[in-house]
Amino acid sequence: MKLCGYTKKRKVTTTVSDQKKPVFPDLVGRKFTADKPNQLYVGDITYLPIADGSNMYLATVIDCYSRRLVGFSIADHMRTSLVQDALLMAKGQRGNLKGAIFHSDHGSVYTSNAFQDACKDLGIKQSMGSIGTSADNALAESFNAALKREVLQDSKTFMNQLLCRRDVFRWCTRYNTVRRHSWCRYLAPAVFEERGPAILKSAS
Repeated sequence: MKLCGYTKKRKVTTTVSDQKKPVFPDLVGRKFTADKPNQLYVGDITYLPIADGSNMYLATVIDCYSRRLVGFSIADHMRTSLVQDALLMAKGQRGNLKGAIFHSDHGSVYTSNAFQDACKDLGIKQSMGSIGTSADNALAESFNAALKREVLQDSKTFMNQLLCRRDVFRWCTRYNTVRRHSWCRYLAPAVFEERGPAILKSAS
């Protein structure tokens, strides 16, 4: 990974609420669990600092059953298309998202008409936590923290946007297929989805 030093931490706001848009009820209540894949997803946006002072942004869709990252999108903006692309990738991975719940914060991209329409078209129920409470989306926040801790290494930045995309893509691939997760009985999320039923049955 090609990173370079950055001496001053940036404060970047990735959640901008639109008070005019409807607020969806919290269908999760901080219980980020599911009985099987494709039932409950969480999503968020986090910023990725570049050495020239700009930022890239990563939108995620994470399955609460296995903690698998089933959709993500990286761009140099936070327009609604960023989160729509992540959701469409999740659909491509799962084939069908009908009946699933998607939980997020109150960011304007998630309350936008375009994203609401995308969720309706896919048969997804939207859920949102309280405004300004990161604990209500703790699973997504934890993923963001792990990515920055392991890739950005504290207060360092990506050398340029191309390397940012490359390194984040590599980490996300490794996260799903190699990186062990305590929630998954110390298996990688993709492996847990394959072996999970047998593992949980033997443990019961």
